[in-house]
Amino acid sequence: MKLTIEKKSPDSTGRQQLLLTRNYGSYLNENGKRVKRRKRQSMDLFIYANPKDKFQRDHNKKTLDISEKIRAQAIVDLANNKHHFEDSEKQQESFYSYMQQLINDKKHTDSTSNVSLWESSLMHLKRYCEGNPLSFADFDADVLLGFRTYLIKHARTKSDKPLSSNTTSCYFNKVRAALNKAFHEGIIRRNPVNEVKSIKIEQNPRNYLEEEEVTALYKTECRYDVLKRAFLFGCLTGMRWSDIQKLTWGKLTMLDPRATFRHIKTGRLQYLHLPSDARMLLGSKEEDHERVFKGLKYSSYMNVALTQWMLRAGITKHITFHCARHTFAVRMLTNDVDIYTVSKLLGHSELKTTQIYTDIIDRKRKEAMTTLPSLFQ
Repeated sequence: MKLTIEKKSPDSTGRQQLLLTRNYGSYLNENGKRVKRRKRQSMDLFIYANPKDKFQRDHNKKTLDISEKIRAQAIVDLANNKHHFEDSEKQQESFYSYMQQLINDKKHTDSTSNVSLWESSLMHLKRYCEGNPLSFADFDADVLLGFRTYLIKHARTKSDKPLSSNTTSCYFNKVRAALNKAFHEGIIRRNPVNEVKSIKIEQNPRNYLEEEEVTALYKTECRYDVLKRAFLFGCLTGMRWSDIQKLTWGKLTMLDPRATFRHIKTGRLQYLHLPSDARMLLGSKEEDHERVFKGLKYSSYMNVALTQWMLRAGITKHITFHCARHTFAVRMLTNDVDIYTVSKLLGHSELKTTQIYTDIIDRKRKEAMTTLPSLFQ
């Protein structure tokens, strides 16, 4: 938060009132216009807009010196968490409105999926509070702890099922992030986030295919050729189902020996260095508006065909289309590609998202060591 001194427009006598202004940053409104978030308070001081004589000039100099001392003391008090000028109005503002404004900002910068998570988090918070208003002053550690318990034990999905542990953790972290931002902006003096534990994410097992299994799939017939080509393309590139399914020739720009495509989830332009096997799976180029994997749809027929294809290839693991992405990640790390590069290839925004695969690699290395034959028998 930044403290500044502002001058009001001159009144009929040529005097300008001085204001101590707290600047809380800015946000994008629904029209995409950036709006400053600030609070002004009168200092009961004035200066002459156009001093006409020595008296008025001396008055301006002394008054401005006094105003600077007040501002300096306010900065010290703020640093010591004393808040000389108590912002009681901010404390009474709605936390719902604050969080909704954050969501509106994110609609201009974040992916649709992330905005949806924020919206769901706010919806569950309102359900927990049973529609009652929630101001910053009301939002203490007890409320945050209660919301945590609600998510774990009582929150339900649209199909009336308990939330998964990862979804619970995600929703809880969105509210925590909003509180942290409010604390850093000086809206709240005590952050309840520091008093309540986060919800631990459970790492679900990630199935993947070994290289020889991918080779076996290539040699095995699949009911839908487009499904076979798309799945194997995912194993070779690490692309998500959504990116592969919606990929058109116009979005895929071939720049030998690499290709670029527009990432569906984030909208970012992503580069891929396509191996010859992946290029072969693309087939012949068609019109820009045509999909590369024409006819690829998410349906029960495709899922059944995928399972049958696996079984014909002698693979009994539970494999979904997303496992192609896991296969790519494990293959890269197993072949000593550094984790930072793998993270970029997968399009992860944070390295910690990619680190989930390192456990698989460690386990594979441990298994390799334990299966070595004895040297002393």
